[in-house]
Amino acid sequence: MADFSAIPWIAEHIALYRSDPEKARLWDSTPLGGPGVLPTLLLTTGMHHLTRVKQRAFKNAFIRVFMRMFDISLEEAEVQNIDKFKDFNEFFTRALKPGVRPLAEGDNQLLCPADGRVSQFGKIQAGRLLQAKGIDYSAAALLGDAGRAAAFENGDFCTVYLAPYNYHRLHMPVTATLTHWRYDPGRLFSVNAATAMLLPGLFHRNERLTAFFDTDYGPMAMVLVGALMVGGLETVWSGPVTPPHGAPAEGYEPMRETRLPAGAEMGRFNMGSTVILLSAPGAVRWSETLQAGQAVQMGQSLGRWQTG
Repeated sequence: MADFSAIPWIAEHIALYRSDPEKARLWDSTPLGGPGVLPTLLLTTGMHHLTRVKQRAFKNAFIRVFMRMFDISLEEAEVQNIDKFKDFNEFFTRALKPGVRPLAEGDNQLLCPADGRVSQFGKIQAGRLLQAKGIDYSAAALLGDAGRAAAFENGDFCTVYLAPYNYHRLHMPVTATLTHWRYDPGRLFSVNAATAMLLPGLFHRNERLTAFFDTDYGPMAMVLVGALMVGGLETVWSGPVTPPHGAPAEGYEPMRETRLPAGAEMGRFNMGSTVILLSAPGAVRWSETLQAGQAVQMGQSLGRWQTG
């Protein structure tokens, strides 16, 4: 067996997860890898450390390789010189130039919360959301709270997948006031399209952070789903929430009023993942041109908010 004792964070996590059977469940494979093949938590923790290395030669090389792999341009970025990023994560969660993501004009616009691709969207029926063709899952399991999930019965949802090359800050689809948020531990499966078609309950099985809001159109929830190689979830009101991964599930009431205007940043993924938007019954009318699989950008219109 390989000796990882010279690399402290690997040795520490190997010891922890060998000694704790409950946490060892996170040493899981992706559906494509076979049981026990891929230690997702160890890989994700390792990625968290690598993306925060500040040694100039290493982080610059890491950024250059990543940009070549995913054909990334910094033309839209506020910072365009990679020397000015303190580490890879600062590059990955880079801000954009003002104005490159204009908000859709017009009344009651439902703004897209992120750059990415619409995986699925539509009605929440019998308490379930569509994950992929032939696969649905429970809103109560996703939100971690059956009582709060009831408010979204017969409402609508939209799932946006962020690929590694996308802009990775998340923004508000409408002006809203935070009422409650929670963290739920889980696994760290990949959330790409191939996995979504193979693994039932993918999103509620994974680690996630859920924010509940009040809006002029009723309750709204935004679910930030963790995934393989997602080194951290964070929001503007809490700061970083993960790591550590696998902490106990817990809900929080805001310590102060947090009201975020439409288009404001609400959080970010430190590495890519998925955000799921849930709205109240009758609150959303989707754009007639919106389609599953469609590429989208933050701030564009996905439809209209409506009352009644």
